[in-house]
Amino acid sequence: MNSKNDKMKYIVGAYATAPSTVAWDKYLESEYYQQLKMANNIKGIEHPFVGTLHPYDDTWFLANVDPNWQFIFTSIPGVMANLGTNPHFGIASNDIAGRLAALDFYQQARQAIIQLNQHLARPAVSHIKIHTAPKISATVSSSPQALEASLLTMQSWDWQEAKLVIEHCDAFIPEQAAEKGFLLLEDEIATVTKVNSALNADIGISINWGRSAIETQSVRGPLEHIKMAYQSKLLKGIIFSGASAKDTPYGQWKDSHMPPAYALNIPHFADDSLLTFEQIEKSLQQCNSEALDFIGGKISLRPNNASVADRSSYIQSLLTLLDKANI
Repeated sequence: MNSKNDKMKYIVGAYATAPSTVAWDKYLESEYYQQLKMANNIKGIEHPFVGTLHPYDDTWFLANVDPNWQFIFTSIPGVMANLGTNPHFGIASNDIAGRLAALDFYQQARQAIIQLNQHLARPAVSHIKIHTAPKISATVSSSPQALEASLLTMQSWDWQEAKLVIEHCDAFIPEQAAEKGFLLLEDEIATVTKVNSALNADIGISINWGRSAIETQSVRGPLEHIKMAYQSKLLKGIIFSGASAKDTPYGQWKDSHMPPAYALNIPHFADDSLLTFEQIEKSLQQCNSEALDFIGGKISLRPNNASVADRSSYIQSLLTLLDKANI
């Protein structure tokens, strides 16, 4: 990570803000990617894996990415799609078929990483975010033991220098409606620590601000989770997405990647967002942010009817707050 004297550069979950969240239009999407490539504070993108390299058009994607970008694959869109048809799907599943289906899915992700790396003639994918599905319920179970078995298998594969990182999502909490309902952070940390020790590996943890706030239904959650992962020496990165305690267009305690609250004259923000400038500052104070592999943001728009310029401005508004918090 850059020193405090250098301008910080960020990873952006650009797919969540993209025109393609409304409908696939390759011309609008190309215009949007041009905006991203012109931003001097974006070092790369968090890229959604759903089963193929790109959700709509692999050829388009390869032609439009910045060849110098850093890429972090996120499996959450594909994981959630699979859970829609198989509730037992996931690398932490106690259901053998569900766990093996998830491993097959991650083999597909590995092939997509190879495809992108070959196109760019370098190991361009630095991390792949993996998730401890399935969603726990009365009829669906998961366990650290199942997760351990999956991680032992996945770490044996050739990821072409991409590091495995568990992105913590809101965990199953009894008597509380869950958005994701995956494993507790404590269990993820303990399992990763065990596997790393056994294999001399470097599997990590990343925290999404909004998902930790949703789990604890408070702004304390992200601070606690960042500190816990950092003290365990596993924290690789932080992605800032907002959430709200109120019934806003983004929902109440919903994983909708809410933009930040108004601060520092940013032109684009969301009323009643708990992701304030103060909370961003506090979050980065829980760890040595300069030592992290990545910091960034991911936001969605509701209503989702903005121009390409406004979509880009929403991203830059959040990055402005990250810049000021990093000074």
